[in-house]
Amino acid sequence: MRDDDFLAERFEAHRGRLRAVAQRMLGSVAEAEDAVQEAWVRMSRSDTAHVDNLGGWLTTVVGRVCLDMLRSRRSRAEQPLESEAPVPVTVPGPEQDALLADLVGSALLVVLDTLTPAERLAFVLHDLFAVPFEEIADVIGKSPAATRQLASRARRRVRGTRNEDTDAVTTARRRELVDAFLAAARDGDFDGLLDVLDPDVVVRTEVGVTTGALAVAKGAASYSRHIAGVAVPALVEGRTGIVLLRDGRVERTLAFTFVHDRIAVIDITTDPARAAQADVTLL
Repeated sequence: MRDDDFLAERFEAHRGRLRAVAQRMLGSVAEAEDAVQEAWVRMSRSDTAHVDNLGGWLTTVVGRVCLDMLRSRRSRAEQPLESEAPVPVTVPGPEQDALLADLVGSALLVVLDTLTPAERLAFVLHDLFAVPFEEIADVIGKSPAATRQLASRARRRVRGTRNEDTDAVTTARRRELVDAFLAAARDGDFDGLLDVLDPDVVVRTEVGVTTGALAVAKGAASYSRHIAGVAVPALVEGRTGIVLLRDGRVERTLAFTFVHDRIAVIDITTDPARAAQADVTLL
């Protein structure tokens, strides 16, 4: 096999993951393809024979390319053509599918657009693709500690209430959506759950992530039949949500994020000790 064929084969083994990283960073299929192609150009011009972790090396290269593109876009006040409805990334092979896990749907991209380029890169690379802070720090030109702070700040903004106003979902409407979700879950009403969930809804717990309205609705309808306690609407850390009470104590919390008049993100605290410490106001 010729050297250039071998190089191309090594790159193709990582293309799916690189495309996933780039789309999550840029929110655009076309721009993601451009970023991946630029990574290939840089790899073909570099001596990677002694690179122990080629996947990690390529991820940082794509990160640098995406960071430059985001900063350029921000300086010109541009938006990607596909920002409102990005096409889902299709990654061939089960291994790449597992790596991607589709952690961010089109709804959450609306929230990511509120972050600075450095915050977005730190959050996406670390929280979604498990890139160490030391490697991310090299990309953005900051210390690992500063990079960790960027990711933490981005995480708070993603999970916070600021994004609830991105498309003018009113307080009253948020309450209506939560009431409808709670009623549908109690009744095991699968179609009712689908009516209030964004197609790309993301559910996050301490132990994992579930994505997609079908999976989330199925889980909510099934789980509601087995819970012991009383589920009631509440404000959870200032966000419209639901708490599960048992013997008058908060045992579980669900905090919702709303985009385009649908529930787009549900953050669930399943640990009773942590849930009991949450700032909760019953509605």
